[in-house]
Amino acid sequence: MSVDSNVAPVIIKRKKVSGGGGHHGGAWKVAYADFVTAMMAFFLLMWLLNATTEKQRKGLADFFNPTVAISRISGGGEDSLNGNSLMSEMVMPRVGTGATSLRPTESDAARGNFTQGESDRESEAESAKLQEVEDMLTARSGESMIDDGLMRHIVTRVTDEGLVVELFETDNSRLFDDAGRATPLLESLAGVIERVSAIVSNPLAIEGHVSAYPLVLARDPSWDVSAARADMFRELLRAEGLKNTRISRVTAHADREPSQDNPMDRRNNRIEVIFLRQH
Repeated sequence: MSVDSNVAPVIIKRKKVSGGGGHHGGAWKVAYADFVTAMMAFFLLMWLLNATTEKQRKGLADFFNPTVAISRISGGGEDSLNGNSLMSEMVMPRVGTGATSLRPTESDAARGNFTQGESDRESEAESAKLQEVEDMLTARSGESMIDDGLMRHIVTRVTDEGLVVELFETDNSRLFDDAGRATPLLESLAGVIERVSAIVSNPLAIEGHVSAYPLVLARDPSWDVSAARADMFRELLRAEGLKNTRISRVTAHADREPSQDNPMDRRNNRIEVIFLRQH
């Protein structure tokens, strides 16, 4: 077969494509993903700090703590001493490493025994005295300094601040009359408080509370009334013989802390006397 010499030969040119900078890899994507994850974790942490209570945060911290708890009470530390220093005053006798330089007694602390501090003993003695006052007001010990008519207007409770004695009025028995003067009932209650206060030496705090006034009033008198009532009860205690130095403070709470669900309930009209803790 002959080849036609008049046909032009076919020439194929292959062009080298350049540009695009080549392949850069995906390392930047990994770094960006780590950054986004870290920011997400940060904002989640901020949200948890704002949306949880202190008790819940403590529980979360204990849950994610990888160490095995040795003490049943968590004190915020990472070790068996609940965050205390090994050289602290009370830890050294507790773990049996000897007494500290502050209490190096041979019979107790020097042998590694845990000894109750003087402040603890004073606190227990004070609590016992306050309990005695409460028993006298509520007749728990079988005897009472007051009759049943007055006892119906007294409620006691123990708080971190001390023994709270609540004197309240009812629809049939008022503490103050319409003119704002103390009734014989309140005067008798003041005599009771003065007599039981002789059992202890704790300072007293007097707090005045009133029920809410109708909203139609142009001016809310609750602050002025509660302040006047608290100060009037202070004067009654002084008249009964209580020393002025025993009174630590006189506070007005207006209608901000009602004891009943209905803020206008007459039961919210009350005087609270607090036997303040000293230790």
